[in-house]
Amino acid sequence: MITEEPERSGTPLPFFVYGTLRPGEANHNLYLRGRTASEEPARLPGAALYDGPGYPYAVERPGGEVRGELVTARPEAYPELLAALDHLEEYVPGDPRNLYERVARQVLHTTDGTAVEAWVYLAAPRVAARLRAEGKLIEDGDWLSRR
Repeated sequence: MITEEPERSGTPLPFFVYGTLRPGEANHNLYLRGRTASEEPARLPGAALYDGPGYPYAVERPGGEVRGELVTARPEAYPELLAALDHLEEYVPGDPRNLYERVARQVLHTTDGTAVEAWVYLAAPRVAARLRAEGKLIEDGDWLSRR
């Protein structure tokens, strides 16, 4: 079950991106260019990936895994990037019409398996239920493999 996470008061969290925000995808340059300090391969355990179509949804699923990138914003760009990504994902805290929910989850660096807490946009509960019932699963959990 997805629960809304409180805003963090300390160091801003990085973002785990798994679809159109990944390098080479449509929204990467529009939203991330010039705003990031680092982008590293990572994976989100406990999730599955579904085709939207046109964009993906990560859905919580034990035993699954989604591949993507761990994006750390430049400190001065963080507030603007957080707002821009919330807008892109049409996420409004507490709105029952959300397609995505922004939640904090443990993400693993692909290179060494180090765990990092990051913001992830997961399918909202009603969307996740529909996808589990009739959605198109991306079997390997990698949005880039659909090409």
